[in-house]
Amino acid sequence: MNSLLTTIGQHGYLVLFGLVFAEAIGLPVPAAVALVGGGAAAAAHLLRLPAVIGTAMLAMLLGDSLLYILGRHMGWALLGLLCKVSTNPESCILRSAESFYKRGKITLVIAKFIPGVNTMAPPLAGSMKMKFEQFLRLDIIGASLYALAYIMLGFLFRDFLASITHGFHVVGRSFEEVLIFAVIGYVIYRLWLYRKHRVYRIVPRVQVEELAHRLAEGDNNVMIVDVRSHGYYDAGTERIKGSVRIEPNNLNEELQRIPKDRDIYLYCT
Repeated sequence: MNSLLTTIGQHGYLVLFGLVFAEAIGLPVPAAVALVGGGAAAAAHLLRLPAVIGTAMLAMLLGDSLLYILGRHMGWALLGLLCKVSTNPESCILRSAESFYKRGKITLVIAKFIPGVNTMAPPLAGSMKMKFEQFLRLDIIGASLYALAYIMLGFLFRDFLASITHGFHVVGRSFEEVLIFAVIGYVIYRLWLYRKHRVYRIVPRVQVEELAHRLAEGDNNVMIVDVRSHGYYDAGTERIKGSVRIEPNNLNEELQRIPKDRDIYLYCT
């Protein structure tokens, strides 16, 4: 904390803006620590508290707006890209979409406090064609809560945080070794998970001509299922003639309607 406080004190609001913006666009940067450091710097009179809050808010809103615009034009291609670091990109996207499906637009207010969903919420809102004015209004509320929570934590408990970091400094060498081993262990764990779930990254696909041929022959053993997720489907959406619509965020109930004695073809976005 002392080194971060010194860095923020020396380089001002630019460092705070850069770290918060980087996290907002999906980079693995600990913005919460930067916000706490900004609050502590304000308590030490190195920075002005209103300017710290304004800088953090501006960085978050710009980053979120950028992802919203990209999500609106790129759809789930962007979500898949953001989920590349996940062991299972499909479940990463589905969990975030499920949060929207269950909680609705209020997700944008609490998303900053939920790891994983914080980055996925803005592009999801864009891909689901939410109006930008509505998105911005909810995002401002969420960004305000997030920024104030961590900035005020650093501002109010600056002395307490300084004593903790001083204790870390006293046993610094041992702490660094533990941290290095923890990072190595985490990397090994992630690699193991990646290999374990690698089989699920391969989704069996068929050529359109193959299915069209079966349908043209009047094959009654075929069933086509539309599994486009919430936000990509509404009552007026066009779909393949004769297909059945199911909601992927409600699979347990929806699968009861799917017969077990037919060849099932799924399509999404």
